[in-house]
Amino acid sequence: MQFKHPEFLYFLALLIIPILVHLFQLRKFKKVPFTNVAFLQNLVIKNRKSSQIKKWLLLACRLLLISAIVLAFAQPFLSNRSKEVKDHTFIYLDNSMSSSANGNSGNILKNASLELIENNRESGTYTLLTNSNFYRNISSDEIKNKLKKISNSPAQISQEEILLKISSLKNTTENIIISDFQNLNPEVFENKNIPLSVVQITPEQKSNISIDSVYVNQNTSTSLQVNAILKNQGSGKENIPVALYNEDKLLSKQTFSIPENEAKSISFSIEKTNPFKGYLEVNYKDAFAFDNSFYFSLNSNDKINVLAIGDSNDFLSRIYTKDEFNFTNYTLQNTNYNSIEQQQLIILNELEKIPQSLVTSIESFIKNGGHLVIIPNTEIDLNSYNVFFKNLAIGSVTSRKKDSLKITSINFKHPFFKNVFDKQVRNFQYPFITTSFTSNFSNSSTLISLENNQNFISQITKNDSKIYWFSSPLDKEQSNFTNSPLIVPVFYNIGQGSLQLSELYYRLSKENTIEVNAQLNKDDILSISNTKSSFIPLQQTFQNKVKITTKDQPENTGFYSVSDKETTLQTIAFNHSVSESSLEFPDLLNRFKDSENVKVSKSVKDTLKKIAQKSKVHWLWRWFLGLAIVSLLLEILILKYFKV
Repeated sequence: MQFKHPEFLYFLALLIIPILVHLFQLRKFKKVPFTNVAFLQNLVIKNRKSSQIKKWLLLACRLLLISAIVLAFAQPFLSNRSKEVKDHTFIYLDNSMSSSANGNSGNILKNASLELIENNRESGTYTLLTNSNFYRNISSDEIKNKLKKISNSPAQISQEEILLKISSLKNTTENIIISDFQNLNPEVFENKNIPLSVVQITPEQKSNISIDSVYVNQNTSTSLQVNAILKNQGSGKENIPVALYNEDKLLSKQTFSIPENEAKSISFSIEKTNPFKGYLEVNYKDAFAFDNSFYFSLNSNDKINVLAIGDSNDFLSRIYTKDEFNFTNYTLQNTNYNSIEQQQLIILNELEKIPQSLVTSIESFIKNGGHLVIIPNTEIDLNSYNVFFKNLAIGSVTSRKKDSLKITSINFKHPFFKNVFDKQVRNFQYPFITTSFTSNFSNSSTLISLENNQNFISQITKNDSKIYWFSSPLDKEQSNFTNSPLIVPVFYNIGQGSLQLSELYYRLSKENTIEVNAQLNKDDILSISNTKSSFIPLQQTFQNKVKITTKDQPENTGFYSVSDKETTLQTIAFNHSVSESSLEFPDLLNRFKDSENVKVSKSVKDTLKKIAQKSKVHWLWRWFLGLAIVSLLLEILILKYFKV
């Protein structure tokens, strides 16, 4: 038993008053003369005994009366919690895109919000966490207002982050997690010394078609082939309509059939136009509606500027063609130093010596995010090269070796070769070199190596720049690498990687990097906008480009323009994460049926009722007030009917 006002218990000291009255016997006996002395003696003894019993009964009634009144004013109650512990409930409500599906009672997010509003307790405080917001120490009315406005968000939050939030609060009396637990590993909640009330809300329909990805092939100079990968979860489906639009204009429409739990590729042939705002739509009612549409964009991207300094080499001009690159070749003597800052990639092609004027220009070029390829000459001036490398603070070249070696190993796991090879080729015809230079570079990784495990091509990371070092000259007398099938993907990827042109599409709530070929003035910035919203992304300005990074914004799918003031530089498209389309939900009810800390339910309403019952307060002051009245009545009855 606990007391709301324990300070009233000090008044129990008043019990001493009836005790003192009893001890001093304030009421005296009156003697009455009687003729029969023997009978009188017997009557006096009986009257004295009756009087003592009556006094003890009155004392008990008065003690009970005072005790009951004092306890009633102290307001006693029964509860599982101490009165010092104030109710503070933590609630995580999953408002990810997967919670937009319908359950047994309609939209699972709206239904969960409504049940939270209808069944929350007026007392205590709340902390509400969603995928997009965090509200700490708010009242019952405040949490109702927040729940009324909640909507689906592309943002995602892991179970580890939820548990970390709970641990950081430290003063919660209840922790409620409401989610569909899509793609969850149940082990996250095991062996955690945190009491959790888990509510799993899942879609009623267990069938879904989603547009997984899109890629484009160029059929001819005037036409394109758009390929869409669609995934089916559930039973096989037939005659599903899918349409392709250029923004609002319908270009093509067809139907398709897809087997149970399979993926299928759908192709559209379209006329090549720039820019192209592609929109795919599947007209089918399934578990999730948000993944039945897909946005992608094709831009007339600016060409990448590539400058080669050194003697002319035919293989470079054949790789860096006019449709994708602005390729220029200067001899060392004829180099236009003013054009260096306009380049995205510079190739130092077999220079014997690097003059100080070029060192200074290249150093500035690297600081501003440019990329560099260094192919040594057979007779290089080691001192000149090492002065150059020292200025860049990347390492040094140590020695020259004359030895015939094969180029044997490709680092297939390196991001540089992503999407280059369909499989890891081991039995290709190995190119060879006859001269090589050993080096010692910092922040470097190996792309291709020789048979003695020495680096042939190294990638050195310098801030936002990449420097590629070839350990051997590529002229035909020293190497046949230029005749190898590797020459094209290596130099083409170096060129493409020097400016990250916009992709067909990006994913919401994922860190995306976009490089725009633009030269801005000192105080100019780029913005990203559509007809409904606009924001300024995180960006870094270089002499020859602007690097944009997006993550938390934008919040909605669709087409967005990257703009410099009123000028649109390119169009980009955003789509929801692929993982949101999954229909894999773990059976938490059986997994945690014997758990002491994790209590799983399928109903928000039932969970809140159990919590309310567990923390319910049973007030006892009415019982003590009634006891005081009863003791008072007993005293009156004793005084009236107990004759001495």
